[in-house]
Amino acid sequence: MNKKNVLAILGSPRANGITAAMLDYAVYEAEKAGYSVNKINLYKKELAFCSGCRKCINTGTCVQMDDIHEIVSLINESEIIVLAAPVYWANVPAAVKNLFDRLLGTAMEETKTFPKPRLSGKKYIILTSCNTPAPFSWIFGQSRGAIKSMKEFFKTAGMKSAGKIVCTSASERSELPESVIRKIKKCWK
Repeated sequence: MNKKNVLAILGSPRANGITAAMLDYAVYEAEKAGYSVNKINLYKKELAFCSGCRKCINTGTCVQMDDIHEIVSLINESEIIVLAAPVYWANVPAAVKNLFDRLLGTAMEETKTFPKPRLSGKKYIILTSCNTPAPFSWIFGQSRGAIKSMKEFFKTAGMKSAGKIVCTSASERSELPESVIRKIKKCWK
């Protein structure tokens, strides 16, 4: 694993939206900090749904032949994974949930108790946006649900948080607020 690689994943269908702008700024800061960044857009990848065969638990990778193998390779080569996903119904979009399902065997090994992580030593950064204004986004659980889903995947995989940034009132914004920019910068210090 090259200790200077970052995988930036866009889990939004809006390539020019606020979530994408958050990811673009994180990529900018990562490159400024000396990281080599690979960026992928989940909505441009061919990812079938998980078939539930569970063969990946033993092999560490999915048996279906599509773009999941490229993504697994990039994850394995990266020190930090940045996941940018908007809030959909207080959760992540379907493309992100599908990615988590497809990464089951890559992320963990089953044991008789709690799953054994397979991605220990890596870090993650969560970027999310929602249309609900603050503090209602948090009070009513909008961004909290999406964050919980993303954190659960990364925690089970054995990864450590390097940051979590939420941008509220996304539909009213044409650019990132200064507070979000400052928080993204802190992730790379």
